[in-house]
Amino acid sequence: MEMILTCLLCILFTCIWVTALQYLRKADSKKLPPGPTPFPIIGNLLEVGANPHRSLANLAKKHGPIMTLQLGQVTTIVISSSTVAKEILKNHDLSFCNRTVPDAILAEQHGEIGMPWLPVTTAWRSLRKISNSHIFTTQKLDANQYLRREKIQQLLAHVQESCDAGRAIEVGQAAFNTTLNLLSNTVFSIDLADPSSEFAREFKKLVWGIMEEAGKPNLNDYFPILRKIDPQGIRRRMGVHFREMLKMFDRLIVERLKQRQLHGSEPKDMLDTLLNITEDKSEEIDRDQIKHLLLDLFAAGTDTTSSTLEWAMTELIRNPETLSKARLELEQIIGKGNQIEESDVSRLPYLQAIVKETFRLHPPVPLLLPRKASSDVEICSYKVPEGAQVLVNVWAIGRDGSTCTWDDPNSFVPERFLGSDVDVRGRNFELIPFGAGRRICPGLPLAMRMLYLMLGTLIHSFGWKLEGGLKPEMMDMDDKFGITLQRAQPLRAVPVAL
Repeated sequence: MEMILTCLLCILFTCIWVTALQYLRKADSKKLPPGPTPFPIIGNLLEVGANPHRSLANLAKKHGPIMTLQLGQVTTIVISSSTVAKEILKNHDLSFCNRTVPDAILAEQHGEIGMPWLPVTTAWRSLRKISNSHIFTTQKLDANQYLRREKIQQLLAHVQESCDAGRAIEVGQAAFNTTLNLLSNTVFSIDLADPSSEFAREFKKLVWGIMEEAGKPNLNDYFPILRKIDPQGIRRRMGVHFREMLKMFDRLIVERLKQRQLHGSEPKDMLDTLLNITEDKSEEIDRDQIKHLLLDLFAAGTDTTSSTLEWAMTELIRNPETLSKARLELEQIIGKGNQIEESDVSRLPYLQAIVKETFRLHPPVPLLLPRKASSDVEICSYKVPEGAQVLVNVWAIGRDGSTCTWDDPNSFVPERFLGSDVDVRGRNFELIPFGAGRRICPGLPLAMRMLYLMLGTLIHSFGWKLEGGLKPEMMDMDDKFGITLQRAQPLRAVPVAL
């Protein structure tokens, strides 16, 4: 009798406990931001689709600028307005400064070493300090102006050959080669995009492979229990790409160390600077961290810059009146036949406006890199729970016509930025292609210099028409989602003598 009574009490207690838990979860869920009703197990995965920047923007129109989705087992908060983005990236930056690391990035321990993915710890602060104090300082960038001028001249010569032959060029690929050579000369004092070099072809293939794998929807991210078997093989393939790139960097570092033994360690480029830091131990960085830092610099720096340049040229060819205005400004300020210099950019407000408008419509990383709530945080009277993934949809923010920020938001109108103090440096949350707060992209200063130079040169030196006589209004404007936002079809255009 005692045993039966004990069992009944246990059952009763269990029922009360389960009911209480369900009640608490239901009550707690009311504090979450609104969102679509999730399906069992898969949650809202089907509603995200192949173009999440677009599908999430459409869902936000129904559920609001702060929205909850259940992606498999991952609670995800999506931000789609500049006001709420400011709350996350500025007012509560400390609570959201860490990352949700995609499973693919964990290959070769990159998620544990790479600066974009590290939590805000001593290791991250050390890498960030090195980037800000030794790599992307104004003094360093000014000292390397001659390199950018040289690479722009090489781009000009390449385009001139196509112009003389009446042959189309793939604009994004040309920008990629130029950016890659600039970075490789800044870091290693060599060209990696030499067409005659097998090493260069291998490197370019690796970069594209990394971006492709990183952009694929990965079941491991939504159902962590699957990480042990990696059913889609994404982490395994990413591991192959990472290992090959890290081997390349290791080979270059070994060669440099041999040279330094013979000729001393007077710094001539970024690699020497980084090796000096490891030797004098002025910052916490070792050879492994250098390789992973270079992986991030090359993979992210080449792809985002070249895709932005390609989108800018696409919009200008599609809007010939805007292209004419930009060319007129350059002729008046620079002079016909003269090369644009970095010091000229401050006197070219229309060129600056074109770049800003391109970032607004085609941000290179449309959802930024994912953030993670380090504790329960109240945002706009809703609770963002500890451990939730937070996505900031800068693509949606740039096309948000519900406020007075953007009139006619889907049209390419650089004039909206003339006389405006809105910039891309993380202070104006309606335009944050590089992010904001302490995790803003450290490569922003170099990227902006390269974009202005490449774009200004291409429109100042040549006219442009589409391959095959295609009319600009018939251009395919579809994009494809990855870790970066690229054109679905590469832009092929014929340069024409002015």
